[in-house]
Amino acid sequence: MTRPLEARISASALAHNLALARQRAPGARVMAVIKANGYGHGLLRVAQALGAADGFAVLTVDEALALRAQGVAQPILLLEGLFSGTELAAARAHALSLVVHSAAQLEALETCGPGAALEVFCKINTGMNRLGFMPEALPGVVKRLTGAAAVKRITLMTHFACADEAGGIDPQLERFAHATAPYRLPRSLANSAALMSDPRTHGEWVRPGIMLYGVSPFAGRAGVELGLRPAMTLVSRVIAVQAVQAGERVGYGGSFEVPHAMRLGVVACGYADGYPRHAGTGTPALVDGRRTRLIGRVSMDMLCVDLTDLPSAGVGSAVTLWGEGLPVEEVAVAAGTIGYELLCALAPRVGVVDVS
Repeated sequence: MTRPLEARISASALAHNLALARQRAPGARVMAVIKANGYGHGLLRVAQALGAADGFAVLTVDEALALRAQGVAQPILLLEGLFSGTELAAARAHALSLVVHSAAQLEALETCGPGAALEVFCKINTGMNRLGFMPEALPGVVKRLTGAAAVKRITLMTHFACADEAGGIDPQLERFAHATAPYRLPRSLANSAALMSDPRTHGEWVRPGIMLYGVSPFAGRAGVELGLRPAMTLVSRVIAVQAVQAGERVGYGGSFEVPHAMRLGVVACGYADGYPRHAGTGTPALVDGRRTRLIGRVSMDMLCVDLTDLPSAGVGSAVTLWGEGLPVEEVAVAAGTIGYELLCALAPRVGVVDVS
């Protein structure tokens, strides 16, 4: 018997969310961010569902080559650029686009031998302080990129640290605008939050990520409130029922003491499946479409839900852990994390089913 836990991935939801991104940023080209195995949804599956995107952004050369092998012809951007001469050769052979954010990457482009010229995204550090050239270095960097035979086109790029907060982009946007004012070059600034909240950031390329999967980039708001549709629904079933009495304890560590007679459903899902171990009592779940809560600690392979007020529920009842009808954002808040982490943490042992 197959374990009754699966992640249902909706191609139509992915396509809907892409269309909404395009609608919110009219005139901009959409670079769909599908790194981290398509945020846990499956790299190739997501690329196919998002086939109308103008380009794709990934992290590794291997991801990019897998997309090319599937027939993806759009631009593919490597978000951390290259780390070796071998990767540079692969990028030239397969027409990959590169983020350039360091002196070493710049030098590699200047000194490489003859071959195909590449499109590069020159990353400027406007305040995120992870990757990128400082704004005052930009004139020299642009001059060197322009003179490099391996570079055919330059886009200026930055990444916002606080785009999900009111006014959070303003300091970085000001630095970017000042640094790039002398150049008539394409620009790429907007992640999901900036794309949805501030048209000033749209530029020639927008880079939606989390919104494509139906998850809100804003704290306190679910994707459905923004017109997004969840692309992943994690579902399982009740595999056992326990009647427990007042004073008994539930699960590892006995962290939940039963206050009165209760019915508990044991669900086939645990932290080895990617469900957060730190999701405590009260975390929401749906059983047969009705809202209930987790009880006690999440185990490696199982968790418990409260069936006390669901007398018709029992062994075999359907359980939605997040997705359609239960925003992943709610589960993430209860678990003290973010929806990104839950989606990306989906374990390989969980079956994946494509739905419309």
